[in-house]
Amino acid sequence: MLRLLPKIGALLRIYMEDSLAYRASAFIWMLTDVVQCLVMPLVWLSAYNGRAALGGYQPGEMVSYYVVMALVSNFITSHLMWDLAWEIKEGILSQWLLRPVPVFWMLFARNISWRLLRMVLFVPVAVLATLYYGRMVHLAPLDLGVWFWVSVLLGHLVSFLIAFALACLAFWLQEAQSVFSLYYAPMLLLSGWVAPIGLMPGWLQGLAFVMPFRYTTAVPVEIAVGKLTGDALWLSLVGQLFWIGMASLLGWFLWRRGIRQYTGVGM
Repeated sequence: MLRLLPKIGALLRIYMEDSLAYRASAFIWMLTDVVQCLVMPLVWLSAYNGRAALGGYQPGEMVSYYVVMALVSNFITSHLMWDLAWEIKEGILSQWLLRPVPVFWMLFARNISWRLLRMVLFVPVAVLATLYYGRMVHLAPLDLGVWFWVSVLLGHLVSFLIAFALACLAFWLQEAQSVFSLYYAPMLLLSGWVAPIGLMPGWLQGLAFVMPFRYTTAVPVEIAVGKLTGDALWLSLVGQLFWIGMASLLGWFLWRRGIRQYTGVGM
């Protein structure tokens, strides 16, 4: 592993430079992904209609929730399965199998450099959104301490490893894109991206707690807005570690089985 560190560092520098070469494209994609999170506070503020709270969320907390969700989702949520599946189908993967860096680390370097750029590009948008909504409601203070950032990193690993496992299905499926599309329906709902999980029906909350999606973006956002503290916080961090382990095992198994039958027919 120590011998790989300089190579991984070189890959990170290369992909960071590549990402910076397409800043406008990254900014457009970033806005496309987070525009709902920036519009949803207006919907919820209308729904309050004079009420002090909804589902335990005060108006300021609801606005803060969506602004933080938009920020962290830019870093946490991984979509690498689309690119990797295409590279498997077209035989481009063969080039990486011949290089001195394992494919997994190449994907990790490529993904995290792109995610970091998108998160940085969103910061001024988050500041503007905070100023705009701050004139309408009193925003709740945020807890952006060490456990928030630990949870952000763990959430990214959960999302990345699940996306990697999904991409490995391309070894067996001629068109895996339909499977990827099905993945987004429960992911967007149970990750807290559409609405805070605490506002959902009890059975849906229970489902969210046993599925991996909550442990991507919902956990760090709930920590930031003060809805996850004490034993519940520790249990959620353990849940993130659990799903990192499960997704790692699944991804490793599918990769080892899939690479044995890979033929690079698209070359």
